[in-house]
Amino acid sequence: MRGGLGAYLAGLMLASAARAFEPESLPEAAIATHDTREAPASLSLPVGTYDGTLPMLEVEGALHTRAWRIPSTTLSSLRIVQGLRVDLAEAGYEIILDCDTQACGGFDFRFGLTVLPAPEMNVDLFDFRVITAERENARGPEYVYLLVSRGRSNRFVQLMELVTATAGTAPTSDAAPTPDAAPVPSRGPDAPRTPPASGASPDDRVPVLIGALTTSGHVVLSDLDFASGAGALSDRSYPSLEALAEYLKGNPARVIAVVGHTDSVGSLEANVALSKRRAEAVRARLVTRYGVPGAQVQAQGAGYMAPVASNLTAEGREANRRVEAVLLSGE
Repeated sequence: MRGGLGAYLAGLMLASAARAFEPESLPEAAIATHDTREAPASLSLPVGTYDGTLPMLEVEGALHTRAWRIPSTTLSSLRIVQGLRVDLAEAGYEIILDCDTQACGGFDFRFGLTVLPAPEMNVDLFDFRVITAERENARGPEYVYLLVSRGRSNRFVQLMELVTATAGTAPTSDAAPTPDAAPVPSRGPDAPRTPPASGASPDDRVPVLIGALTTSGHVVLSDLDFASGAGALSDRSYPSLEALAEYLKGNPARVIAVVGHTDSVGSLEANVALSKRRAEAVRARLVTRYGVPGAQVQAQGAGYMAPVASNLTAEGREANRRVEAVLLSGE
């Protein structure tokens, strides 16, 4: 018990002693939406792009997590990241990973990341950028993990800064340090735990989205794109629908409901109708373009009756406008 308390107090000392990284390049309009400290804590850092697996580094120590919302419809994620690169260099960090969207690994990469829940952080699967960086000091390694993405009317920045637990701790022997453990998959707040199927090989593991569907019973299809107030689905490819189609065609006994959700602007009747049209558009895409049997997919509209965030803010309303897949039959 004393050891646990000692580690906790040591972590608190590290958190207060460490020289925090300050993203000086953020626009003046940036609004802080999250600021928490935790010690001791662990963090899964992406250190490479997704190529069948996502290379991660597990680190422990004092964690400082912050997030900002930038009201803008024109500021690019690239412009934000360019400034953050300069900030990191000036603070003495060396970049380990710097990638964007498809170069990172797209859908599979994003769903391996540690991401704050909405409305603090929203990630557009077609426009996000990640930087992981490291610096050394007398206390030991310090790490920064940055995630930048866009929303319809805002830009989002997440910053997680960790001072390793060994930093500032007096050595107890002259023994060589223990080598780093092998990288393990991320287990962020919204990254579902997906146990491998019995006997499955690395090449036929269930996609992360399907893991969330089968373990939680539902999953948000966050890459879908609808025009504001419209029920038509934009004509482009969607990794989430590709994953769903592959899963359903490979498991003909499984049935899902595609459920549309809206914010609370307008009447209940109008929102239920809109959410149903969007769900029907997704069902139609699965059936006509991806060849999923119609009997395996239902379409429903919930309107604003099942929010995941407050409708009192623009960020909350944005999070509430979504389409989910709900598993109805598992066998």
